[in-house]
Amino acid sequence: MRSFISIDVGAMDSLVSFEDELRKTGVSIKLVEPENIHLTLKFLGEIDEEMVPKIEEVMKEAVSGISPFTVELKGTGAFPNTDYIKVIWVGMKDDGEMKKIAGVLEDGLQKYGFKKEKRFTPHVTLARVRSAKGKEMLKELINKNAERHFGEIKVEGIKLKKSELRREGPLYTTLLEVRL
Repeated sequence: MRSFISIDVGAMDSLVSFEDELRKTGVSIKLVEPENIHLTLKFLGEIDEEMVPKIEEVMKEAVSGISPFTVELKGTGAFPNTDYIKVIWVGMKDDGEMKKIAGVLEDGLQKYGFKKEKRFTPHVTLARVRSAKGKEMLKELINKNAERHFGEIKVEGIKLKKSELRREGPLYTTLLEVRL
């Protein structure tokens, strides 16, 4: 099953409002369904069911000693950059807890054959761009919201999710949650 480890964000009004602004540009984009908005701590790809207990142990190790914390959602950007927009995101800022958790996940999962990522940039993906047509309108909107404050969330746990890709959009199912 295709899976990832995440922090759920969900349908915050400010994020849904920004998605509406993106939609109104008329550019060919695929918006993330508001209920699916999340921060990916580690994309795992295809895993077997018997890996779940090992992944859960690494998740427990990653949050060990970390209390619930607050994350600020602030600023917009694009991957790989605003001149070649493939993904539109909102940034996430905290006191370092997300990077610490992600680092322990990377190190702990590497011993089970998961590829280590080179860097971790805390963000929530809001849209994927399908066509370069109209890119300037997107760039303008991203730059206009580069310092925008979207709100805060309280992180109380991390989740192992299953992702089923469907024509109408992905279906995410929580397999397990490890509380802080």
